[in-house]
Amino acid sequence: MSTRAKTRTLPVSGGGVIKRTVLPGGLRIVTEAMPGVRSASVGIWVGVGSRDETPSVAGTSHFLEHLLFKGTRNRSALDIAMTMDTIGGEFNAFTEKEHTCFYATVLDQQLPVAVDIIADVVLNATITAADVDIERTVVLEEIAMRDDDPSDLVHDEFAAALFGDVPLGRSILGSEDSINQLSRKQIHGYYSRRYRPSEMVVSVAGNIDHAEVVRLVRTAFTGRLFDGDAGAEPRPDRRLHKVPARPVNVIADDTEQANIVLGSMGLSRFDERRFVLSVLTTAIGGGMSSRLFQQIREQRGLAYSTYSFTSSYAGDGLFGLYAGCQPGKADEVVSIMKAVLQSVASGGLTADEIERGKGQLCGGMVLGLEDSGSRMTRIGKAELTYGDVLGLDDLLGSVNAVTLEQVNDLADDLAAQQTCLTVVGPFGEHDFDAAV
Repeated sequence: MSTRAKTRTLPVSGGGVIKRTVLPGGLRIVTEAMPGVRSASVGIWVGVGSRDETPSVAGTSHFLEHLLFKGTRNRSALDIAMTMDTIGGEFNAFTEKEHTCFYATVLDQQLPVAVDIIADVVLNATITAADVDIERTVVLEEIAMRDDDPSDLVHDEFAAALFGDVPLGRSILGSEDSINQLSRKQIHGYYSRRYRPSEMVVSVAGNIDHAEVVRLVRTAFTGRLFDGDAGAEPRPDRRLHKVPARPVNVIADDTEQANIVLGSMGLSRFDERRFVLSVLTTAIGGGMSSRLFQQIREQRGLAYSTYSFTSSYAGDGLFGLYAGCQPGKADEVVSIMKAVLQSVASGGLTADEIERGKGQLCGGMVLGLEDSGSRMTRIGKAELTYGDVLGLDDLLGSVNAVTLEQVNDLADDLAAQQTCLTVVGPFGEHDFDAAV
């Protein structure tokens, strides 16, 4: 295998220069130079998440996110914390359905330290039995905290009702039973199999030099770039789920507020209509002028928080409307949600609404890229997800190219699908029998 790295500068405008290098073994490095800042953000993105888990190891990807901070062959957990505090850095991680990310933001001159520590954490974790037992309790507390927050719980329960008992339908956190049953051997085996450089992306943004970043990453990954790993099996690129597993899902809970999600299957992240869906979602419930916000909050005062959302994965996706309201108003809110969905189908949205949606999306994209952390996240996730990074101007162009006809056609397609209703509150399943 050749030891030479392959580097190219991406044709990007509207921001700093983005460069991409692929090291031997398949490790990808993407950087965006931001000469006007004094910070640097670095992330190691691992292409493994809760979707990759079998039922016997449900919650392992997130469990690992905790465990990797507990110590490596070179540093204790206290060493890691003290070093990051000494340089004034922020160090954290998060787990999603299809990836996990470990990231830090530091002063630009401290980038070598940040790269070294994050790579050490990701590559050299010890995962001792004692640490597994300690963090097991912490993860169980996190599950309990989620269960005590119905506005979070309703989204997990919606995915479970929509997709069923499959990886996409299961919580990223796992369940109490799955976390209690996980052994150190299972977790370490999962880590050894899945945390391969060929499945990783290193993204760095800020006041940085690409060649220097590549040198730092090469050093940090010494001995790990020629593992000969062929990589994980590709995820399905076709829709696996056509109808909700449970059209009505009520979680009985003695809460002061009913938390409601009404939605359906969405789009795959590879669907060419993903920008159309973003505009549609924003127009329906993405701002104060949106249909959902006006109908539920402004005109009737039924909820403080209401919005639309979408999530896209390989082959599958979801689309939904959320609202939190007094339990006695739940039927009225569900009825309005259904009416909003019906009203936007078959040409229901106006040209003005589409233009406001596009303007809000474009503004959010630009304003959301004002710091090195957000730019590191954008380029890292794009590289991991699509194998390429679109420039800001290209993204804005894709949004602005969306037409009213495309939005209304997609709205019609979504409206034709069977809906899925999930409610967390003081109800029984029978209370919503006629809701969908």
